Amino acid sequence: MKAIETNMLNKTYGSTPVVNGISLVVERGEIFGFLGRNGAGKSTFINMLTGITHPTSGSFSLLGVDGPNERIKKHIGVMPDYSTLFNSMSAMKHLKFLSALSGKSVSETECQHVLKLVGLENEGKKKVSKFSFGMKKKLGIAQAIIHNPSLVFLDEPTSGLDAESALHIHKLIGSLKQQGKTVFMTSHNLDEVEKICTTIAIMKDGGIVKSGTMDELRAYYRSAITVQLKHDPIPTGEAQKLYAWLETAGTEIQQTASFTTITVDSEQKIAELIRAFTNCHVNIFRVEVNEPSLEEMFLAE
Repeated sequence: MKAIETNMLNKTYGSTPVVNGISLVVERGEIFGFLGRNGAGKSTFINMLTGITHPTSGSFSLLGVDGPNERIKKHIGVMPDYSTLFNSMSAMKHLKFLSALSGKSVSETECQHVLKLVGLENEGKKKVSKFSFGMKKKLGIAQAIIHNPSLVFLDEPTSGLDAESALHIHKLIGSLKQQGKTVFMTSHNLDEVEKICTTIAIMKDGGIVKSGTMDELRAYYRSAITVQLKHDPIPTGEAQKLYAWLETAGTEIQQTASFTTITVDSEQKIAELIRAFTNCHVNIFRVEVNEPSLEEMFLAE
């Protein structure tokens, strides 16, 4: 069963297309990173899936159930915008209230457990009006998971959090995956997405321009690989022959007595480089490969 499946999903406001024919599959148990610049259509896409707005055309299903469907809502968790929280209510009351809306009542013990998961174990009785921005973000995550959903939507879950709190939330998201849950998250922190997401999609102008694992995205975007070798000095009798070969293997060659840097167009060339140095009786101590980061891929779009 797929966690999310969309087929040519469209949303148009007047004559302006905001989401333009997205067909996407998210497998059960994935941490799916959904990227895009502001205005790309990410929020509108998620709002259709979570029932806030209806598609203009196309179809989708969540957890194998065709949407929109009110019954499926009790099996999904959505992180609310911090501005929708009730200032007069405590964190504990928020969790009980939101859980009851999903059709599942929870005990104070269960609420306390979830508050501990997000790092608010000592704030359950405090009114939200006294919360910092980061605390409200944590409470939003707690609300998304309090009713033990199978599919969780998280919008910028660590923005505004300090480094220690962000790592805490990363571990929580990883534990949700270990429990077999699916997490669909947006983030402007590309390093975060690269580290914790199993699959990533990049959205631009209402459509998905590329999706896949980090390895698949790197393979797609890789046009040049920079390789640096640390090695023994090259024997005088081998230097001219080796350099002539390097000129056929790649570009932007830089050499010192102990280092050679070269740009090649495929991973296969890395193996050939190592063999060429070995055949010239040169010991190699280190091979460093500079691959495209998620930030570079994102900016390329």
